[in-house]
Amino acid sequence: MATASRLAWDGESFSEERLKETGGPVVEVKLIARKDKLLLKTSFAMDILLSRHTVKIIHLFLDCIIKGVNKGWGTGPHAQRQQPSNSSSITQFLLLAFADRRDLQLLHFWLFLGIYLAALLGNGLIITAVACDHRLHTPMYFFLFNLSFIDLGSISTILLKSMANSLWDTRAISYAGCVVQVFLFSFLIVAEHCLLTIMAYDRYVAICKPLHYGTLLGSRACVHMAAAAWGSAFLNALLHTTNTFSIPLCKGNVLDQFFCEIPQILKLSCSQSYLREVGLTVVSFALAFGCFVFIVLSYVQIFRAVLRIPSQQGRHKAFSMCLPHLAVVSLYISTAMFAYLKPPSISSPSLDLVVAVLYSVVPPAVNPLIYSMRNQELKDALKKLIQSVVFQQQ
Repeated sequence: MATASRLAWDGESFSEERLKETGGPVVEVKLIARKDKLLLKTSFAMDILLSRHTVKIIHLFLDCIIKGVNKGWGTGPHAQRQQPSNSSSITQFLLLAFADRRDLQLLHFWLFLGIYLAALLGNGLIITAVACDHRLHTPMYFFLFNLSFIDLGSISTILLKSMANSLWDTRAISYAGCVVQVFLFSFLIVAEHCLLTIMAYDRYVAICKPLHYGTLLGSRACVHMAAAAWGSAFLNALLHTTNTFSIPLCKGNVLDQFFCEIPQILKLSCSQSYLREVGLTVVSFALAFGCFVFIVLSYVQIFRAVLRIPSQQGRHKAFSMCLPHLAVVSLYISTAMFAYLKPPSISSPSLDLVVAVLYSVVPPAVNPLIYSMRNQELKDALKKLIQSVVFQQQ
């Protein structure tokens, strides 16, 4: 919006001025001095006789309006847009809304609330069952325990803010909140990738080298591997977060995603310094691809070993042990690869929104179901846990 106003007292006359509004009519204002009164002539054929004091009031009023326009005052979803000269002047970001209509916003809130409660219940039950049942104190369930923690943390990081925005009809997230969300999501998503790689190694040793399982995957070794996964994820998230938010952002504060995502934040940069983060992202993708290759090679060896098992019951047990992990890995990698490697020609805000939900919300919600569906030990532990809770209440 381009608006101009200047009412300067100049003896017995006022200067002529135009008030312009982009896309609207042009209003020409002419003030003619008549003793202690002023005649206001406008381009829409209406003359108004004004006193000197009225002119001063109009002067102050117009100045306030113009200052407000220049600062971006307004109403509705665009009221909080900012056009900063650098990232230090950004106080908040505007996230992509799922819908503009209030009824659809509430529908998204209830839908996400149902998904979040399902993820909370499923992952919470697995965490409690593994912690309370001594029969599940094995390397496989120790890693599953860590995975459930990661899934619960990642879906909480994404969905809680999105649900709050849908419920309160807002798109804003504070600058500090965006930093925290980027750090936590990067931390948890990398930790999950590392943990899935370790779980593939666990399945490989259990099936291909069962006699060495206790030696290669003792309690100390499991703790060290889990600590390495968490530690490397923390370092990776710290590097990405500090590097991303040290880049000058001068293309506004509107993100084309329903949560703070590094690629969307980099789009707001107008300097070449964003190439540092791009280079760091390439290195991270190279490491992730290395983990993916390790998982694939592990399962090639696993399938070769399973096919050599003479009994059908033994093959069935081995497949039952591996299929849940393979399904989780396939879901996680396929959605993440499509989100970040899809061709730009098919990219659109609505498609990016759907894909982001698929790789950030769906896996944490369905992972508990996948792991418990064909795992009789876990089913028995969950059944025992639920029965003990019910009996205690009675």
